[in-house]
Amino acid sequence: MSDITLPPRNRGVDLLHRIWTNERVWLFSAALLAVLFIVNPPQAVTSAGFAANNLLDVAPFLILSIGIAAYAGATGADGLIARAFTGSPALMIVIAALAGGLSPFCSCGVIPLIAALLAMGVPLSAVMAFWLASPVMDPSMFVLTTGVLGFEFAVAKTLSAVGLGVFGGIVVHFTTKAGGLTDPLREGVGNGGCGASKVRSVQPVVWKFWQDNARVTKFWREAVKTTLFLAKWLTLAFLLESLMLAWVPAELITSALGGTGFVPIGVATLVGVPAYLNGYAALPLVGGLMGQGMAPGAGLAFLVAGGVTSLPAAIAVWALVKRPVFFLYIGIALVGSLASGILFQLWMSV
Repeated sequence: MSDITLPPRNRGVDLLHRIWTNERVWLFSAALLAVLFIVNPPQAVTSAGFAANNLLDVAPFLILSIGIAAYAGATGADGLIARAFTGSPALMIVIAALAGGLSPFCSCGVIPLIAALLAMGVPLSAVMAFWLASPVMDPSMFVLTTGVLGFEFAVAKTLSAVGLGVFGGIVVHFTTKAGGLTDPLREGVGNGGCGASKVRSVQPVVWKFWQDNARVTKFWREAVKTTLFLAKWLTLAFLLESLMLAWVPAELITSALGGTGFVPIGVATLVGVPAYLNGYAALPLVGGLMGQGMAPGAGLAFLVAGGVTSLPAAIAVWALVKRPVFFLYIGIALVGSLASGILFQLWMSV
């Protein structure tokens, strides 16, 4: 029996199964574009262009992030980085939240670093703090927010980013301590497959890794693997975002975000999840609504919740971690955004 090979039909089924398992995201994106070209050709062209332009916009951040992660793995510096995250959990969470709120990486560009940190064995609490804070604020966003909404609003958004990161890190820390969220990464993601349970031991670091053929091979293998992983998920995310922008009327968003008081803050938090444009495009919208009397707290809640749970960010998180971590990420984002909006509204009312 051991000499019997699979019939050609079975081999074909097995091949199709492997293609579907490994490339279903690309296949879904291609099918989505094909359907659009049949039923609405102009929208298909618009969506394809939107996805291509956004991929080009985030490419510099992705290249830098992928390069850092691959370099750390090829040189062996990942062990040193992981060691830096040992010690007091509270201190790690605060430092990670500050780094996320001040770093120039967008929610997509930070994904390779997140995968690498988790694969190194860095505690999920610190990684989550960095992850939550990163998409809300960065240096260029601070300048633009100051110009559109004022310095006080920009400071509030920065504090919200850091506060959200600290809050999320604390929640994850106690959840993990209680025995949950073990092995957070999806299988096959990151340098170490699933997330390591312990920080890797420090190995000798070879900074000039290009002098070692094995390390060069590792560098390019990890860089290409991560690039392809991000490309397929971000392409799908941007295609879906283009359809949302096309089919969700701006008037609907405006009417949902209007009003004063605390109720609109809750509405803005929920609306920010599906209706968010992007960090830069949303600022003029919020500025216009605040000019018409919308509560500042609602504007802040919308920007914070939308930034963390925007389609590219959410799909990237979904692709990287297991479902319990993903849903906890969304829950922390919503609760933290609501709290940020309420606190800012109370501050403005003093």
